Amino acid sequence: MKLLKSTLVLLTLLMAPLALTRISAQITEPEKPDTVYPIIEKLQSDVSLLSRLKISGYIQAQFQKADTAGIESFAGGNFPANIDNRFAVRRGRVKFAYDYAFSQFVLQMDVTEKGVGIKDAYVSFTDPWVNCFAITAGVMDRPFGYEISYSSSSRESPERSRMFQTLFPGERDLGAKFTFQPPKTSRFNFIKLDAGLYNGIGPNAIDFDGFKDFIGHLMINKSSKSEKIKVGVGVSYYNGGWRQGTKYNYNMSDLALSNGSVMAFAVDSTSSKIGTKLRREYFGADAQVSFDFPFGLTTLRGEYITGTQPGVATSSSSPATQPGDAYTRKFSGAYFYWIQNILQSRFQTIVKYDYYDPNSDVSGNNIGVKISGKNKATGAADIKYSTLGLGLVYKWNSQVRITAYYDMVTNETTSAVVNASTLKDLSTNRKDNVFTLRVQYKF
Repeated sequence: MKLLKSTLVLLTLLMAPLALTRISAQITEPEKPDTVYPIIEKLQSDVSLLSRLKISGYIQAQFQKADTAGIESFAGGNFPANIDNRFAVRRGRVKFAYDYAFSQFVLQMDVTEKGVGIKDAYVSFTDPWVNCFAITAGVMDRPFGYEISYSSSSRESPERSRMFQTLFPGERDLGAKFTFQPPKTSRFNFIKLDAGLYNGIGPNAIDFDGFKDFIGHLMINKSSKSEKIKVGVGVSYYNGGWRQGTKYNYNMSDLALSNGSVMAFAVDSTSSKIGTKLRREYFGADAQVSFDFPFGLTTLRGEYITGTQPGVATSSSSPATQPGDAYTRKFSGAYFYWIQNILQSRFQTIVKYDYYDPNSDVSGNNIGVKISGKNKATGAADIKYSTLGLGLVYKWNSQVRITAYYDMVTNETTSAVVNASTLKDLSTNRKDNVFTLRVQYKF
């Protein structure tokens, strides 16, 4: 027993210095940093950044059948020669929106079988004090009327009306705008005013003059206390123009004929007007109302535009490049929707009527009457068109929507414009109706 005790004492004396050394090392050695908290902080930062970025988009795949091969059409563009049916990706949009501290960056691309293009590219800043004022700059929707800014993913008809496609090709433009709208917490949130300056030639063209166009839109939206009735009204104004490229500018005038007179284009060939501004001025009014009835939501929508539009001999469309001789016309156009949800089902019916009269100074058989001398006769570009659209929408689920839509197009007729080609003979109604079957996936 004494030997065992002696052995334990000896071992204790031998191990003591080692134990003291280990304890001392633990006291003097700094603690290793905890790596968990930095990782968590980084994850929180990444999540915060991702929460500011919103990615959305939609794709519209469709099949179309036209009455006649090779027709000119506003139902997704002209049909190629000898083609009366086609498959197409009408729109393939991907939108990136990043929000941070009263500012927003937006970039939207369009991908179809025709290529890749930019639809939106703008920045927006909202005042941090009263949250009522905002400035937006870049490529954006032109703030005129209602239908331009109404998203193609939500719009019930496959395409915008003829008048908007003619006056505002591409819907967007490059410029800057000021917006006034009180925040949602304000009782004056129903008021919205947009006013801006734009190049005036569309989103995909290089400016060919130094003129800037003013666009303004005042909108008021109100709802009943039960939210079952919603009403919106708006007024719009456009004031701009483009550079006159030649000394020839043709304006409508009552010109004498051997057997009377007719409205036609009278020439103004003043050389000093080269480089001056051709007036482009529009006035518009729009209204929307919806009723949430037991038999389904009913929506009525309409818009009217009139004004002065400088174009060319063959078209009243707003130009994207410097035109030649200018032809100035007074125009009018409108559209009307009746949209009816069928009870609480997934079906929705659409009735839409729109018209565009590019030259309200002349009509019928007076269009195309020959004029002598340097003055010019009116022609196919001065024909009024109206379209009655009938559609049925089926909402497969919250992301998928299927639309069947039939455009019935009617043109103004004149015995003075006759051609052997069916598509160019305006003495009768052209056969240019179009049926569209579309499926849309939205995320």
